[in-house]
Amino acid sequence: MAREKKVENYDVVIIGGGPAGLTAAIYAGRARLKTILIEKALIGGLATYTNEIANYPGFPEAPKGEAITNLMKDQAKKMGVDFKLTAVKSVELQGEEKVVETFRNKYLAKTVILATGGRNRVTGATNEEKYLFDKGISFCATCDAAANTDKHVVVIGSGDAAIEEGMFLTKFASKVTVSVMHDEGKMDCNEIAKEAAMANEKMEFVWNTVVDSFEGDEHLNQVVLKNVKTGELIPIDCDNCFEFIGYIPNTELFEGQIEMTGRKYILTDDKMATNLPGVFAVGDVREKWLKQIATAVGDGAIAGMAAEAYIAETETFEEHIMQDKKPGLIYVYNAIDADSRAFLQTIEKIEDDAAGSIAVNRIDVYKSTGLADRLGIKTFPAVVTTKDGKIDQTLLENLTEDSIKTALSL
Repeated sequence: MAREKKVENYDVVIIGGGPAGLTAAIYAGRARLKTILIEKALIGGLATYTNEIANYPGFPEAPKGEAITNLMKDQAKKMGVDFKLTAVKSVELQGEEKVVETFRNKYLAKTVILATGGRNRVTGATNEEKYLFDKGISFCATCDAAANTDKHVVVIGSGDAAIEEGMFLTKFASKVTVSVMHDEGKMDCNEIAKEAAMANEKMEFVWNTVVDSFEGDEHLNQVVLKNVKTGELIPIDCDNCFEFIGYIPNTELFEGQIEMTGRKYILTDDKMATNLPGVFAVGDVREKWLKQIATAVGDGAIAGMAAEAYIAETETFEEHIMQDKKPGLIYVYNAIDADSRAFLQTIEKIEDDAAGSIAVNRIDVYKSTGLADRLGIKTFPAVVTTKDGKIDQTLLENLTEDSIKTALSL
């Protein structure tokens, strides 16, 4: 007989424990939301493998990534956040109540924050696993360039990211050797980047090549390239290697539920909200220009606050806006619009004349359109009337005392 899963209820379930997920947890916990963070591998994510973080504000000594993410984890725990080290097996993100299932547990959540990050595409060459991250193979020039001052590095790839990152590395490294799988003079990057790179005295190109193997002892010291046309093996002695051959977001679990780009990144608005109400996405898993710890932290802060606002709006909407004890009058307006503000006096008069027979709510959309969105209101001012906890009429034009009273049967 299959073991019945334990069911737990949370305000916020965060899937993924990198800097974005940890920051979202800190903000959600600080808001006194019942929060759990689920991570299948290592709290801190890929950032923990970075040997030096030289550009994260407030840490001038360039500590290891693990040092920063451990502090984030400790801070989240102090905020009352629960942690669970396990893999998520399935999610149901549609509907008011979200369901996140692991092997042994089923978590029911008011909101879910997707922070599953991504993984760098690797070459698959011999010995690659031995030297990943802090043993010679890196994936972020911005993170690790300074550590390669006056060193010889190899760059794999010729796309925009590879060439632009390679150019950045020349500010520090003594030499940058680039492996390009195409014929001489052909690259996958834009023409401007190509011309600048080929004019850079510190950059050298090895054409028609891919990686055959990575060699070294405890640390990488040689990249063996293979000519794709002749089969010739070309050993390149070096200090480190950077791979820029693509990035794969960890979004397979959410396909078919969340709107994504063609490359499977999650689409969000400026509040980190996805196309599904109550579901947010942060960090490297979402479509964004710069993937860094600093931007991940910013995403997490926004999502944590947005989750709090969503839950508060949901409670207000269900308990007050859509109450079913009396006929309802809902006035939706923008406080910065003088005419909308002036019409508040008419709403107040209608409320007084009704003498307690109706429930009146005023929604100002200046800071947030969340409640208006739930009512399907996109233009302001507007009036919505309700009966038995359901929308009865929506008035968008020619708002007058008489038209509203008629809608309310007053």
